[in-house]
Amino acid sequence: MKALQQPVIFKTISELMRGMEMPPPLHPLVAVVNYDAQKISLENAGRSFLIDFYKISFKQSFRGQVKYGQGFYDFEEGGLAFLAPNQLVTMTGDETSYEGYTLYFHTDLIRNYPLGSNIDQYGFFSYGVSEALFLSDKEKKIISGLFENIITELDNNTDAFSQDVLVSQIELLLNHSNRFYNRQFLTRKAVHNDLISQMHSFLIKRFAGHLDSIPTVQEVADYLNVSPRYLTDMLKTLTGQSTQQHIHDKLIEKAKLLLATTSMNIAEIAYQLGFEHPQSFNKLFKRSTAISPSGFRRSFN
Repeated sequence: MKALQQPVIFKTISELMRGMEMPPPLHPLVAVVNYDAQKISLENAGRSFLIDFYKISFKQSFRGQVKYGQGFYDFEEGGLAFLAPNQLVTMTGDETSYEGYTLYFHTDLIRNYPLGSNIDQYGFFSYGVSEALFLSDKEKKIISGLFENIITELDNNTDAFSQDVLVSQIELLLNHSNRFYNRQFLTRKAVHNDLISQMHSFLIKRFAGHLDSIPTVQEVADYLNVSPRYLTDMLKTLTGQSTQQHIHDKLIEKAKLLLATTSMNIAEIAYQLGFEHPQSFNKLFKRSTAISPSGFRRSFN
């Protein structure tokens, strides 16, 4: 049996650029690859590698599937794809896949800036491979301009303001991406409403009988074949509630039914709903309804 190749680990952007046989970066903590001007070596095609920094790929017009992370992005009219540090990437051997721009930036670049503390709010770095950001022509012009601005700043002589400018430009790119994802959730509302309906049906079935445990966000996302963060961000945009809140809503609905129609005591209801401790059930119920389970039962009666 042929031994599996271990993934190549790139700790710095300079190491990655050498590995792709490309010119060294102009800044040690950030680089932009313009595939129209730079050709990448495909010597390591098929190899997997881990990168210890952020990666944003912008495809302007390419149509087809691109191997990205551990799966494929389907770029129909161009778009953006995001990877957080320490994720597995497989290098494709298809030359046509290398189109547009790729931005790499290291955590150390933003560490001493507010962005370093707030970058987790950009949930798309945790989205799955089928959840790329598709862009309109107008949006592509905006994103292209932002990439060009970063390239221009990198081409300038480094001074005391260089890092401030670069970080602010990256943050602007991320904020526009947030805006465009919000638009995508809304413009694909019909598709997402179907997803919400599937989620509700799944939760109703899960709460139909005795539960060994309360459904988790990961379990719901796996059933719907989306990433947990994408599901939560989509639900917040369309419904104002997170996935966890939707789970709790269905749980409270079932709890009210049991309190109103059965003689089970509070502890028995808590255990049937998947709680290990009745106190946790009491706390959640009161937080959600402003009344305790026993108080609800008395008021109902």
